[in-house]
Amino acid sequence: MTISPEKVWWTASEIAAARMPELPNSQKGVDVLAKRLGWRSHPTFARRRSGRGGGWEYHWQLFPLAAQKKLLAHAKSAEPVAPAVAADRDEAWTWYESLPQSVKDKALLRLRVIQQVEALEGNLGRYLAVDQVARLSKCGERTIWNWLDRIEGIRRDDRLPYLAPRHRAAQPRIRTKQCDAEFMDLLKSDFLRLSGPSFASCYRRQLRVAQERGLQTLPPKTAQRRLNATVSPMTQLLARKGIEAVKRRYPTQRRDKTALHALEAVNADFHKFDVFVRWPAERGVPSFVGRPQMVAFQDIYSGRILSWRLDQTPNSTAVLLAAGDMIEDWGIPGHVLLDNGREFAAKVVTGGAATRYRFKVKEDDVPGLFVALGCEIHWATPYSGQSKPIERAFRDMCDTIAKDPRFDGAWTGNRPEAKPEDYGSRAIDLEDFLRVLAEGIEEHNTRQGRRSEIAYGRSFADVFDESYANSPIRKATEAQRRLWLLGAEGLRVNRKGEIAFQNNVYWSRWLLDHAEQAVVARFDPADLWSGLHVYSHDGAYLGQAPATDRSGFFDMEEARIMARTRRGWLKAEKRAADAHRVYTAAELGRRLDEVSPVEPPPPEAKVIRLAKPASRKAADPAPRETGAPSGTVTTLPIRGPAPAEEAPRARFKRALELERAMERGEEITREQRKWLSGYQTSSEYRAEQMLWRDFGDAIFG
Repeated sequence: MTISPEKVWWTASEIAAARMPELPNSQKGVDVLAKRLGWRSHPTFARRRSGRGGGWEYHWQLFPLAAQKKLLAHAKSAEPVAPAVAADRDEAWTWYESLPQSVKDKALLRLRVIQQVEALEGNLGRYLAVDQVARLSKCGERTIWNWLDRIEGIRRDDRLPYLAPRHRAAQPRIRTKQCDAEFMDLLKSDFLRLSGPSFASCYRRQLRVAQERGLQTLPPKTAQRRLNATVSPMTQLLARKGIEAVKRRYPTQRRDKTALHALEAVNADFHKFDVFVRWPAERGVPSFVGRPQMVAFQDIYSGRILSWRLDQTPNSTAVLLAAGDMIEDWGIPGHVLLDNGREFAAKVVTGGAATRYRFKVKEDDVPGLFVALGCEIHWATPYSGQSKPIERAFRDMCDTIAKDPRFDGAWTGNRPEAKPEDYGSRAIDLEDFLRVLAEGIEEHNTRQGRRSEIAYGRSFADVFDESYANSPIRKATEAQRRLWLLGAEGLRVNRKGEIAFQNNVYWSRWLLDHAEQAVVARFDPADLWSGLHVYSHDGAYLGQAPATDRSGFFDMEEARIMARTRRGWLKAEKRAADAHRVYTAAELGRRLDEVSPVEPPPPEAKVIRLAKPASRKAADPAPRETGAPSGTVTTLPIRGPAPAEEAPRARFKRALELERAMERGEEITREQRKWLSGYQTSSEYRAEQMLWRDFGDAIFG
């Protein structure tokens, strides 16, 4: 709503007759005042009077402040008539945001001038305020009045878009070359593939297709600009590099570790070293060379490696032993961040965890080590190394340990295509590798000059020791030590009070009281014959059951060795069988279809007379031996020469013709349909089809 007086335009005689404060009471006095103040030079608030007599009319806003107040005392409110440009605020601000900063600065300068005018207007009136501000800001009065006209009826917080130079309002006209949409679709489909072809090769291929179909095309540079304008860089990255490349572009989450303390949270993972190690022969298994795998537990607060174990493959036994070393030396952590691998999700490690989604969950599952100790378990995001801080330590070890000069010649390279020239020339003995590994991990923990937000130039060990001395640490009891020193399995006592495990039998007199009950057996994984520590399913310790029948495996390690040997033998037998199967069942079926007649031939006489050919061209191509007897002979049914082997390209062309006939609704024989369905499952058909999709019928030349 706006307020204005009933009479807006006044002549000099009307002003004098109104006897308003601070204005002359005579027409001559009003004319002198208007001339002195330059009222007639204002284009908006002064105008020539139309009609008989002529003269000038003046807008009421040119009057002194006291006169304006008197007029407004009897004024009526009226709806403002907003200019058309104020209809859409969002459009105005969207246009303003698209302007360069230099144009925005000009709009801000104009807004300051308007604000200065409004600040002085209360005391001087608008006309004098514009006059004073024009002199101070070195802007023309007419220019300021034009700016005031632009914002007439505009909200104060929406003035900037309307004060910006209007020559920026029109968007530059873009001249675009026209082409068929099908050509750009072909070009984008070819370019946006995971194989990542170059744009030039895609353009040449699709140019041939477009010329064949009579499509309108674009020059190479124009087509590339058009593609980049319509397909965002992130979409191109996803289509050409895959989802993992896009994930790497997303900013990583930075977690604050200053709120933690030593051993409050740990994380663990396996790392495969790029070093060939010779494992010693044991228990009948010959020595072999392989890359060792290390499981390590790291304190998240300080970055210190708390414990580690080495093994041939990732397994839950190594995780248990490494966790036991950590708890024995330092204490029980509050939070454990684990990888999502099966070795960490094993029931002996995390059985009973609420968010464990590995293996089949059963009601009688034994609580895992960390669940039994009251640790809160967290799972890292799969295939996301940045989710586990220990990955940074492993990257450091790839340089400081794997490339140690004592391992020279045994380094394998960190990628299959980055093998060194001396690849496989040497293997390190396991004992020597363990010695250098222990030395390298100690150097990693005690190295000074760490630049983390916790270390500030100190070592990981110093940071851990300082916080460890002042932090509440939970220590394990003697009973809790059995949780990691011994493995756990859910077993059942038979009616005789015996527990059968790993082909060994364990018995004690007190087990008869728990016959046919489910129990938890904890054992030393390196010595099954030392007996089992038996617990009830609710965790109560029942006692120790010694082994009575030692006919099974020596220990768990030997069980794994036996299983690995058996798997290797089975794989060798499968490879031998595959080597003898030259043809697949589908290929054999196709060959049978080719030689099998459509209908059984009628019976033929056993004794026949060969008819003499009418001409030499129709004669039997097989030469007759000299002196061969003539007349009647006993023969098998005569067959023609073996058909020539059909080329793969011709075979695919025949299949393509059958497919096109089926699409047109034409009938094909049962034998043709049978052959086509078998041929479509072959690798030859898929390879020829990929080539045909790129080049069309031109491949048949």
